[in-house]
Amino acid sequence: MKKPMIWIGVLLIVLILAIAPWTVNRLSGESKDSSDSDTKTIETYQGETETYTNSDLKSKLTPIQYKVTQEDGTEKAFENPYWDLKEEGIYVDLLSGEPLFSSTDKYKSGTGWPSFTKPLESENIVTKDDPGIFGVRTEVRSKYGDAHLGHVFEDGPEPTGLRYCMNSAAMEFIPRDELESRGYGQYTDLFE
Repeated sequence: MKKPMIWIGVLLIVLILAIAPWTVNRLSGESKDSSDSDTKTIETYQGETETYTNSDLKSKLTPIQYKVTQEDGTEKAFENPYWDLKEEGIYVDLLSGEPLFSSTDKYKSGTGWPSFTKPLESENIVTKDDPGIFGVRTEVRSKYGDAHLGHVFEDGPEPTGLRYCMNSAAMEFIPRDELESRGYGQYTDLFE
């Protein structure tokens, strides 16, 4: 009986050693594949094109914004500015400015991250499989900014049954009273 238990233990150790480096890099948001001179071209909401090097992005974004948006990281639950924000307005991509979510579709999920039942503009959202050690999740990215925003789950409330669980660090909040002056006037109707 002891020999099978030893082999199971050895197998577990080998498995842990095999996935440990991937898990540490994945959870920390570290990326081995980019250098400071790599470039990223973004089409902004205003129709302009911006090109950034990784160095530019590190200067423009805070460390947590860079980790989340460029390295697919995750900010801490309950320690981010929008998880409990109740103000009316919309959420846009940090770099492209593309409209992503509205406070009209936001709800308190209890997760510690801002959660929405649906995107404001579904054409600005890209989803893709995100394999992990506990299965495959569905990653949510901005279409034009190509930024990691968070994940979508099928445990949300009606009417969609979806929970778009986003990182505050990936978005900028535009309050209702600034929509017109910031170029998002067409969204003021949402709050009337």
